[in-house]
Amino acid sequence: MSLLLLLVQLLLVARAIVDWSAVLAGPAQYGSVRQRVSSGIFAVTEPILAPVRKVIPPLRMGGVSLDLAFIVVFLAIVVLRALI
Repeated sequence: MSLLLLLVQLLLVARAIVDWSAVLAGPAQYGSVRQRVSSGIFAVTEPILAPVRKVIPPLRMGGVSLDLAFIVVFLAIVVLRALI
């Protein structure tokens, strides 16, 4: 169980990196390696984040939106791994 939680945690870190690469480098071109990797990561992590995002919407701060669901899920995984 701890290994599965670690894998999800690593995928969430990868999603954060992919999100920031889109912010810094612009959107990935269709069919590129970055686009295929990001779509794979999103396909795995979005079913975990979407239900939490419905309960805790992103926090708007001017032109920036902070995804609180990501933070809540990540911290929940850290706590669960510590308890196991």
